[in-house]
Amino acid sequence: MSEDVNPFESLQSQIDDAAAFLDVGDDVIERLKHPERVLETNLTIERDDGTLERFTAFRSQFNGDRGPYKGGIRYHPGVSRDEVKALSGWMTYKTAIVDIPLGGGKGGIAIDPDDYSEAELERLTRSFAKELRPLIGEDRDVPAPDVNTGQREMNWIKDTYESLENTTEPGVITGKALDSGGSEGRVEATGRSTVIAAREAFDYLDTDLEGATVAVQGYGNAGWIAAKLIDEMGASVVAASDSSGGIYNPDGFDPVAAKDYKNETGSVVGYEESEQKLTNEDVLTLDVDLLIPAALENAIDADLAEDVEADVISEAANGPLTPKADEVLEEKDVFVIPDILANAGGVTVSYFEWVQNRQRFYWSEERVNEELETVIVDAFDALVDTYERHDLENPRTAAYVVAIQRVADAFAEAGSWP
Repeated sequence: MSEDVNPFESLQSQIDDAAAFLDVGDDVIERLKHPERVLETNLTIERDDGTLERFTAFRSQFNGDRGPYKGGIRYHPGVSRDEVKALSGWMTYKTAIVDIPLGGGKGGIAIDPDDYSEAELERLTRSFAKELRPLIGEDRDVPAPDVNTGQREMNWIKDTYESLENTTEPGVITGKALDSGGSEGRVEATGRSTVIAAREAFDYLDTDLEGATVAVQGYGNAGWIAAKLIDEMGASVVAASDSSGGIYNPDGFDPVAAKDYKNETGSVVGYEESEQKLTNEDVLTLDVDLLIPAALENAIDADLAEDVEADVISEAANGPLTPKADEVLEEKDVFVIPDILANAGGVTVSYFEWVQNRQRFYWSEERVNEELETVIVDAFDALVDTYERHDLENPRTAAYVVAIQRVADAFAEAGSWP
């Protein structure tokens, strides 16, 4: 990418764009552009060979006006203070747009997990959980999985917390395995909300999803599940990519078989149903009806946006477009379903898991999916209503208008005291 974009500055720019359409004071807006607190900690663990290694870790608690902080923990070399601040802010407005009673948080460790053994990752995760212990709790801050973390890491955090606190508190974390108090439907939730939002957008734009062409950039959990579900809705997945490159077949291919191939070989590249090998940028600029960016933030900058030919973009990733890319796509009349709505299925089903943990009563997968459908459709309707009522220039601004107003209202209703 030619743009060097700070994700935290991107978040603040998006808030400023929405603030112009809100009856909220500048002082409140300024408060809602910054995290309430950020933990930065150094974790030192013993490697399998007996040497010590230090890692930098973060937890940002952005806003708790609407409920406990909520947000994932990622393991990635690019984790930084500004990244987790931005992601915790996006989570704040994500929980608000889907109207669930949670705030926003995010955490991470700067590490490439592929370079470490399972035993080393367990020691590191438990060390981080020990540092997080004073901050987290089912009524305070509820972490979840994110990039390069999953049920295994969440189970370790839960066990560490419960052991140190001498308690049973499954609601301290979500994204757990089913036998550890996880929820049915959680694994598919982010991909599912991405395609539900896309379906609603196609309906709003009076466009037929049946036979629509789809490209998916990023074939991890969210990306491949979105591909599978959109295929089941009748669309045709023609391209997909991962960190090694992309594949393309104008007649479409079986997204599940492509995932099986990736599981066997480590990449979708070389999958037999594909006719061409593409770069990630090629996949992002194909002439398709729907583009699903499902990798990391800032995948599309202003220069690349000039070459984007999709009619609709549903953001499975957090912050895949830079603010300048948004401006370019707005000029090109591309309908962008913002990340804070499109990928909100993950946090929504995490909320369902938290509710089930607290009630000690667990739902069927069918009920989880039905409840998720209702939440995402209602959120999309609220976005469209605001988009039309204020005659806004793009759906992202509409989403932030809805979300910021809800957070600001909660803050105002609580009042303030010295």
